[in-house]
Amino acid sequence: MSGTTTAARVQLRIAFERCPLCDHGEADVLGTASCARHPLYRPPLPEALRWLRCTACGHVFADGHFTDEALAILFADANSAQLPGASVIGPQRLVSARIVERVVQLRASSEGTWLDVGFGNGALLTTAAEFGFTAIGLDLRAQAVHRLASLGIEAHCIPLERFAPPRPVNVISFADVLEHMPFPRVALARAHALLESDGLLFASMPNLDCFEWQALDVSGTNPYWGEIEHVHNFGRRRLHALLRQHGFEPVSYAVSERYVAGMEIIARKGAVPA
Repeated sequence: MSGTTTAARVQLRIAFERCPLCDHGEADVLGTASCARHPLYRPPLPEALRWLRCTACGHVFADGHFTDEALAILFADANSAQLPGASVIGPQRLVSARIVERVVQLRASSEGTWLDVGFGNGALLTTAAEFGFTAIGLDLRAQAVHRLASLGIEAHCIPLERFAPPRPVNVISFADVLEHMPFPRVALARAHALLESDGLLFASMPNLDCFEWQALDVSGTNPYWGEIEHVHNFGRRRLHALLRQHGFEPVSYAVSERYVAGMEIIARKGAVPA
């Protein structure tokens, strides 16, 4: 850590005072996991993640989220899978095609605008464009945005809350993104506002409700507790409840072909509950 104090490291995280999903003020401590060996770990980022479970809604979340200063350190680098390039070719394209096919089947159309939030390597978004969608990508890593834009696809280095398209979009995807966001409710509310009246939302992420997650816990090899960019660990049941709270009705569930213990959910926009 070379001269970096514990106090300085702590200041790089903002503590959650309440559950970020239900605003309840009490949570049980599940444990602490090291993220110091994560490929994107860089001093002076904190070396450990402390995980909590809300005593009211059962949501599992880290005890805090990164400050802008910490995010600047984190986003200065990226794994190859987080940047458009060779990783889009081959298996990633085929897996993305199966996702797009499910969306097209539910919409009965491959026309319209597909907005991919946190597009990473661009595999899903470029495949959606191949099917006929008008593709737009948002990502907070400037190098990812530059690479995608150089391929002729509209890309912006801004958060979803600041994106204002000229007309409603037809599909919004959060492919392994919601678990990175400190306040997913804000993103889902914005997504609901941006989508057409019966638009579709695609969301994928690890699923702590599945047997594979439990087996990884028992063997002590679960990678998600030490995932430095993650703020939340969702289960299928909690995610479904969150989507419905924000006016989305889940209409499709699938096991992820991309990541261990992952899930993929497609939900249709409806009315926000009173």
